[in-house]
Amino acid sequence: MRRALFGGLALAASAAPLGVFLILRRLSLIGDAIAHGILPGAALGFWLFGLSLPALTLGGLVAGLGMAGLAAWVTRHTGLGEDASLAAIYPISLASGVLLLGLAGKRLDLLHLLFGSVLAVDQATLEGMLLVSLASLLGLALIYRWLVLDSLDPLFLRSVSRFGPLAYGLFLSLVVLNLVIGFQAIGALMVVGLMMLPAAAVRFWSRHLPHMLTLAALIGAGCVWLGLLLSFHLDLPSGPCIVLLAGLAYLLSLLLGPLDGLLRQRHRQPAL
Repeated sequence: MRRALFGGLALAASAAPLGVFLILRRLSLIGDAIAHGILPGAALGFWLFGLSLPALTLGGLVAGLGMAGLAAWVTRHTGLGEDASLAAIYPISLASGVLLLGLAGKRLDLLHLLFGSVLAVDQATLEGMLLVSLASLLGLALIYRWLVLDSLDPLFLRSVSRFGPLAYGLFLSLVVLNLVIGFQAIGALMVVGLMMLPAAAVRFWSRHLPHMLTLAALIGAGCVWLGLLLSFHLDLPSGPCIVLLAGLAYLLSLLLGPLDGLLRQRHRQPAL
């Protein structure tokens, strides 16, 4: 439980700020698509090397980056929207991953891979989560200015710098890396909720980007802590508990948030 807590807090600190940028760039569903896309790579790594963290991480990273790159290539050469490309590719990736796990036999519980297990966080996994979190935060700080400009005014960035595509590529790599390391504890499908729900909640509390990044990380960390406590005392799966609490934080923000919250709009005086 202590390892799961430390690893989950580190993951929340790095994944939730990335979710803020995904929402800012109107790419909210790309995290879900990539989370499905990493499954065949992780399954192939398990099939070849067993429950090896480097093999699972490398396989998922290659599969996730490959899927994102394939979707970008299809969009660039066919005119099909990136969201449509991802929507077409990720069911194929998910089905391939499930099939590979089926061919590997019953040595790995599919539910634990998809929805997470606290017992999956051993010392090696914890060290990997802490390392990924630190690298993700440093990488985000390194590309922060270019990423903000590329998200808000990409035409201006192209006129003053050529680092826009590089920053976007590094940003997608950080997203994939967080999703890959997060499925060890929270699950391949549940980790997207920890990335996106706190990011969606903070839109009702602030419009200042540094404040949004900090608040999203704090909301994610609080959901990890409370979710693990709930799962321990009630004997429930940890991943769904964490994500449901993040969903509750989003619903409360939707109702009570000072910026466009439903109750705030209801009590707002009509403009003259």
